[in-house]
Amino acid sequence: MPTKDSVQADDAAATLPPVAGRLGTLMQNKELWRWFWMLLGLLAFGVTAWWPDLPDAVTPDGAPVGLDREAQLALALFMLAAVWWVFEVIPIGITAIAIGVAQAGFNIREPRVAWTDFFDPSVWFIFGSVIVGLVFTQTGLTRRLAYAMLIAVGEKTRNIYLGAFTLTAAMTLVMAHTAVAASVFPVLMAIHHLYSEDDQVTRFGAGLFVGMAFTAGAGSIITLFGAARSAVGIGFFRELAGREIDFFELTWYMAPLGITMVFLLWLYVLVVFSPERAVIPGLRERAKALYEKLGPMSAREIAAIVITLGAVLLMGLRHFVPALSGIDKSAVILSATVLFFALRILRARDLESVSWNIILLFGGAMSIGFCLWQTGAARWLAMHWLSFLTNAPALAFIIGVGVFVLVMTNLIMNVAAIAISLPVALVIAPFMGVAPEPILFTSLAVAGMPFLLLVGAAPNAIAYNSRQFTTGRFFLAGVPASVMLILVITVFVWKIWPWMGMPVLLTPG
Repeated sequence: MPTKDSVQADDAAATLPPVAGRLGTLMQNKELWRWFWMLLGLLAFGVTAWWPDLPDAVTPDGAPVGLDREAQLALALFMLAAVWWVFEVIPIGITAIAIGVAQAGFNIREPRVAWTDFFDPSVWFIFGSVIVGLVFTQTGLTRRLAYAMLIAVGEKTRNIYLGAFTLTAAMTLVMAHTAVAASVFPVLMAIHHLYSEDDQVTRFGAGLFVGMAFTAGAGSIITLFGAARSAVGIGFFRELAGREIDFFELTWYMAPLGITMVFLLWLYVLVVFSPERAVIPGLRERAKALYEKLGPMSAREIAAIVITLGAVLLMGLRHFVPALSGIDKSAVILSATVLFFALRILRARDLESVSWNIILLFGGAMSIGFCLWQTGAARWLAMHWLSFLTNAPALAFIIGVGVFVLVMTNLIMNVAAIAISLPVALVIAPFMGVAPEPILFTSLAVAGMPFLLLVGAAPNAIAYNSRQFTTGRFFLAGVPASVMLILVITVFVWKIWPWMGMPVLLTPG
């Protein structure tokens, strides 16, 4: 039996000339578009892989940086993955598998090396973070948190947005943004269920989860606890600039930027994902009733809180207690995972709820990132980009570095983006008369806020698991947000950070 949509489409096509009608039908055929984007990705791979004589890049001291066969194929694979991930021509986890297959099939890297990246500690950290979110859902803690927040912020959907985004950003001050996203995700799912009981896709739902992903990134730049990228960047800075950036200096410069971005992102989401309803009448009273109905905390809930807070505390203390510095964060969160099952807080059947699509996505992101780095393709890209900025004014050079990091961090993990671009930029900066500090802080800021692709950061992928938006919708929402980010950072580099005491230009002599 024809659906309402199909009848409307047939009526519309009947009013058009024959050729235009057929074209309209083709445009509405999602399967044809899927094949179009799939073939475009393959075309991008083929053109990049077999393009003759790609020009060498040049280092600041005049040494050429070329591409060998493996590096050119890595660059081609990078293009393929970008197109397929953006337009989701096949499941994002399967695209990740294709990355490993292509590396083995085209001898880009040893198969053992390519596939080992799928089991990198960072991927296991993602798995552990997803388990934390699962625990909060299964024990009922998410409902408690959701109802408590709704009681506090009230019935206006704009205030619910603000409460959710502020909670997300605040939590990243003391724990990794991946763990925050995993913890907040089920809370937001519970809130959206109260908004749309049949859990259909809504603008409010899309805004809630896209905003969560964006503000998790904005909050994570403020302290060293937010993500590993800050520690990596500071390590490069210490080696190349000869100066240590401590915990409080990082927060001094990043806090105003992070807070500004959280507020602006809230306003942005209000415009782009304007809720269908401005108010949800009776929501506060309903939340109060539901909270009281939950009764006192159970032993499972208390145990889940204790284990989770213990893991967060241990990960935080690694930065302050030398004896704990050697403990890997992935080992900490996986220890919590083992305890959840050992204490019967979770059961074996709960593993069926894990989104393996997301886990595979990050395995593929790690694999393509290391592939670009180890083959030298990433260094070639960085040198080519920064060579265009060697005669630019100081501000343009700093922002140009930021734009490059922004592009790279949306396609590969942000730690790899920092490792690829920051050393090159810090080497070039003295030739430009630019101080190293704005290079570091700009790079760390944009690396923390990849608003375009799911692979840019774990919170993006976790938010996608809500099924409230497509990868294409996320990308389109991320373009203006990324432009806004670059404009805000430009103001900070130009006026605010120098006013706060950050040098921008090197002092002569």
